[in-house]
Amino acid sequence: MAKRAIDYGKEIADGSLDPVELLSSTYEKIDASDVANDIFTILTRERAEKEAQASHKRQQQGKLKGPLDGVPVSWKDLFDTKGIATEAGSKLLEGRTPEKDCEVLKRATHAGMVCVGKTHMSELAFSGLGINPKAKTPPNILGNDLAPGGSSSGAGSSVAHGFVSIGVGSDTGGSVRIPAAWNNLVGLKTTHGLIPNDGVVPLCPGFDTVGPLCTSVEDAWVSAAIFAGLETQTPLAKPLSECKFLISKTIMADSLGEDQEAGFHEAVSKLASAGATIEYDDINIMNDIQALGPILFPYEAWQSWGEAIQTQPELMFEPVRNRFLAGKDTTRQQYEQAWNTMLEMRKTYDAQVADYDAVLAPTVAIGPPSVTELLNDIELFQKTNLIALRNTRFFNMFGSCALTLPTSKPASGLMVVGKPLGERELVSVGLAMEEILNT
Repeated sequence: MAKRAIDYGKEIADGSLDPVELLSSTYEKIDASDVANDIFTILTRERAEKEAQASHKRQQQGKLKGPLDGVPVSWKDLFDTKGIATEAGSKLLEGRTPEKDCEVLKRATHAGMVCVGKTHMSELAFSGLGINPKAKTPPNILGNDLAPGGSSSGAGSSVAHGFVSIGVGSDTGGSVRIPAAWNNLVGLKTTHGLIPNDGVVPLCPGFDTVGPLCTSVEDAWVSAAIFAGLETQTPLAKPLSECKFLISKTIMADSLGEDQEAGFHEAVSKLASAGATIEYDDINIMNDIQALGPILFPYEAWQSWGEAIQTQPELMFEPVRNRFLAGKDTTRQQYEQAWNTMLEMRKTYDAQVADYDAVLAPTVAIGPPSVTELLNDIELFQKTNLIALRNTRFFNMFGSCALTLPTSKPASGLMVVGKPLGERELVSVGLAMEEILNT
């Protein structure tokens, strides 16, 4: 893995690292790799070199724009990039070339971050597995035939393989947290609306969020703060002895893989030993809100892409196309009823978790499955995809922010769920957890 982005930024700030040399070494790693073509859709060399040169000039003048000025970053291929093909992993969008950057990329560029390239992803971001036979399937760091997690598959792979310190992804139902967990990374799912989606290829506009995949909680905070236009100074870690966490006894702990169960329980044990208060309760509202997912997500996805899919259905991988088709016959009335029910359930959930610093759960119930096996069995692909998304998707519907942190077991993330717009408080807790979990 690459060093933390914040550490690269500090070296640039103290003059011990030249942004131009950092970019050069980044491309050297990429060019020497035999997996880079499966991770990056395109390398934006000309743009990156101009940005690195501009950062170098600011460095010489003592006018750096912030803590990540000069730091290379990868971008999931649904963030509009001026003059660069942005196809969202889909043959339906082949050749689509935006005339301007999306808003979040503009903010990153203004802060001095260097755009290295665009990364592969699940088709139109509608799969949690990261497998895309219509384009490329990025390799999982644990094995090339293991699913990388999606839909921000290349974003996670670009960080796990050490090319960049931050991969910018999106999360509609788990698409930052799943690849982060399966590649032993930190991922931050931000509150919907905190970071603008202007110029981001949509999937489900009511749930789409922007978030980073990286190697540390501090990197997650600083990058997300830049994207959101917030103060970048990292909050202080909250002592775990002052923290109270809730673990739900319903659904999220069911049918866990061996490593996922062990990693979660070992992490919880470490937190308890560090003085955290751990309480268990039935969050029964989860059973009810789970039933809304098959209405809300496919409906919004079909509204976004149904017309294009119907025109050329053969361009899509069948199990992903089937997920879109699931929303075709849902009526606007059914959707609105489900949406209003979800909003009422959010109130119930918020009241139940109000006194806790965070809710804890395994990020993903299972480890990364074999790509080959899933490609040979469409029914297994669809079933496995829903299992992968199960735990993460709850908190898109609840409107929460959430971190995933690596545990002692491979591909076993600890999901730490905060309150809506509670990213600063969540990071404060996450920083303390990270220190304990890394020991």
